[in-house]
Amino acid sequence: MKKGEWLLLVFNLAYIIGAAIYYISINDYEFLGYIAILVILFLVVAGTLRRTKFGYGILWGLSIWGLLHMLGGGLIVKGATLYSLQLIPIWVTENFYVLKMDQFIHAYLYFVVVFAIWHLLKGNLKKKHWLVFVALALISVGIGALNEIVEFMMVLFLESSGVGGYYNNAWDLVFNTLGALLATIIVYVRNK
Repeated sequence: MKKGEWLLLVFNLAYIIGAAIYYISINDYEFLGYIAILVILFLVVAGTLRRTKFGYGILWGLSIWGLLHMLGGGLIVKGATLYSLQLIPIWVTENFYVLKMDQFIHAYLYFVVVFAIWHLLKGNLKKKHWLVFVALALISVGIGALNEIVEFMMVLFLESSGVGGYYNNAWDLVFNTLGALLATIIVYVRNK
């Protein structure tokens, strides 16, 4: 392993193990489920790194998301979880608040996912037609929809979860899409 990979390994193991200990101590089965998924994703990325050749930017982007996700449900800020932290009052009603940290983290992840997908696809594309970039954004949004299905499973199978209701799900999809679109525009501009 390269020195930079060791640093990533230590960083990821530190927050994953720390979060696992914390969520076990408070019997938070929702986040223990997320840790299991995070470990699987970590193993897939680490196990395929020689083939995917992800650069440090993508790897750190994914690692920072993992840390933010683990902190999101456990770090208490102003009396509420980090996910609930209200950042900017863009749109506020009795049912939802935009912009809060949960929405920012969703946009951030699917921003990073676009770069990961692009890295995997770009060498296999002879012609980079604009439709390829539309597909790139849609692939990221599709992965975001899978994430929402996982959250829905937490709601179905756990007595209580912090996932939220319909508005949370819909706003997650909106911010997944916004993050994917922003990254796709950047990738498109950089490749023209």
